[in-house]
Amino acid sequence: MAIVLGLNAKLYRGTAGQKAATLVTNVKDVTLNLESGEADVTTRATQGWKASAATLKEASLEFTILYDTSDADFTAFQTAYFSNTPIALFISDGATTGTGTSTTSSEHGLDADFSITGFTLEQPLEEAVSVSVTAKPTASTRAPTWV
Repeated sequence: MAIVLGLNAKLYRGTAGQKAATLVTNVKDVTLNLESGEADVTTRATQGWKASAATLKEASLEFTILYDTSDADFTAFQTAYFSNTPIALFISDGATTGTGTSTTSSEHGLDADFSITGFTLEQPLEEAVSVSVTAKPTASTRAPTWV
């Protein structure tokens, strides 16, 4: 069993309509939330048990980025938020396989075009100023895909 550490995971950004390829290095904690809606499919055949079927999938991405107006990653997210323009994101586990000099990338994660729906400035007394970003998949020519 291969253990994947969060510090090896990656977040990529890019132009909407294309797979994200620019590694975001100014990012801290990243959380990808995946859920499905539910349809009640309870019948008498379920013998007193409520039964559900998964329906539409839903995703949201939350992460913290350090406040640095000279950083290209920061300004890309800031611009996407204030201009309401979609941005391509790939949330990757950063996994690689192999040993020594023979390693290959086998990254898994969600690839989609996102809208930045939250851009919250945080100014804690004893920490660096940062922005908490929330992103959700948006209408696009690319449906969200698990790679």
